[in-house]
Amino acid sequence: MIGGIGALQFKPAIDGAEAGSPGLLQGGVGTQASESVGSSFAEVLSHAATKTVNTLQGAEQMSIQALKGDADTRQVVDAVLSAQQALQTTIAIRDKVVSAYLEISRMNI
Repeated sequence: MIGGIGALQFKPAIDGAEAGSPGLLQGGVGTQASESVGSSFAEVLSHAATKTVNTLQGAEQMSIQALKGDADTRQVVDAVLSAQQALQTTIAIRDKVVSAYLEISRMNI
């Protein structure tokens, strides 16, 4: 169901190593020098979007397993709450990016 979202691809603005930030949506901010060297803004956004989609797909799979009787209720609640938090974080990032774009577009040159 959510599989169509996973095809999100961002073209990197700067060529560099695939560093990414592994803790971007799980409490980390990715501010360590070793994580941010060689990664562009597009790569970071791509990594965050991929991680969010994976979290949503995991929650969906856990819900399906619960319907089959293979998963505990607590596991389903944990997966769904994690997916909700990841989605809210992604929406907040999107809103900030759109706000920054609109502010830049209103600047006088």
